[in-house]
Amino acid sequence: MNNASWRPLAEQMATGLALVDAELRVTWLNPALAERLALGTRSLVGQPTTLMFADDAAVLAQARRALAEDRALQLRGVAMTTQRGTEWQADLSLQPFDGQLLLEVHALAEPAAAASPLSATLRGFAHEVKNPLAGLRGAAQLLQRRLDDEDLKALAGMVIAEADRLGALANRLLHHDGAPRLAPVNIHHLLERLEDLLEAEPAPLTLRHDYDPSLPDFPADADRLLQVLLNLARNAREAGAQTLTLRTRAEHGVRLGERMLRSALRVDVIDDGAGVPTALRDTLFQPLVSGRPDGTGLGLALSREIAHEHGGELRWQGRPGETVFSLYLPLPPPQRASTDTPTDVTDD
Repeated sequence: MNNASWRPLAEQMATGLALVDAELRVTWLNPALAERLALGTRSLVGQPTTLMFADDAAVLAQARRALAEDRALQLRGVAMTTQRGTEWQADLSLQPFDGQLLLEVHALAEPAAAASPLSATLRGFAHEVKNPLAGLRGAAQLLQRRLDDEDLKALAGMVIAEADRLGALANRLLHHDGAPRLAPVNIHHLLERLEDLLEAEPAPLTLRHDYDPSLPDFPADADRLLQVLLNLARNAREAGAQTLTLRTRAEHGVRLGERMLRSALRVDVIDDGAGVPTALRDTLFQPLVSGRPDGTGLGLALSREIAHEHGGELRWQGRPGETVFSLYLPLPPPQRASTDTPTDVTDD
């Protein structure tokens, strides 16, 4: 994977990222990490990695180990330091990448300046897709006007509708209104939209579903959740899947991050493809991790970020022939029945 394929998008990630060479000197870092360290993106290039850490000895030892053993390592609660001397805590991922070491930094306490929910990752995605979307929509409109077949017109209309959906999402993000726009969502209506889109694609998957019809509506940004589900379905197809099963369930007593929820919605996307390669299983949701030579490795990272924006999580489990990605989302508490005593009405 060359720099042209991943670096422009990586520089838009909200997650702090850096590349470190075999001598543990920084060769690149993205703006998110540079801002957190209170310096410019070029200030640290060529400098020792130790400048980022308050207690560098333990981190350096683990970094050398990750390079020597060519495997990813996770460090919890690492003490980081800005160039002004301010300390902060972060979880750190160390992953060998193209002869270097990729550092992924997750701050445990967000700075005050980051209070806005706007996602830099999604904003970067929006910037990348706006121009192709405009061309796609224009071509679909021309086709729709020239076609006589009603079924083909309907397909062109679907392309236009999806281009409008993504265009509206891109505009909201680029105009600094990137918080999810929450509205009541029926998960099964959303999955019907997903099925329509998948069935319109070349060589469509065989779709099955196993739904819990009792699930209530819940507050969410339907367009963003649809993007997550599309990412998962298309990943399944690229893994050689022939059949995709969509399953919905309610779960009780679910821990999402640091919170224990009374109830949560679980959407399972199950495929019969080749499964997740063993080498990627520990780092699957990290940016720049892809099982395909031409992949950017940002699809699952983006999907996880959207899940987190909704207070949920994205998890996976499985084996070759049955891979399950599960999207967990909080469900609203049940409505309490009125405690007012009804007035009896009698006829005279």
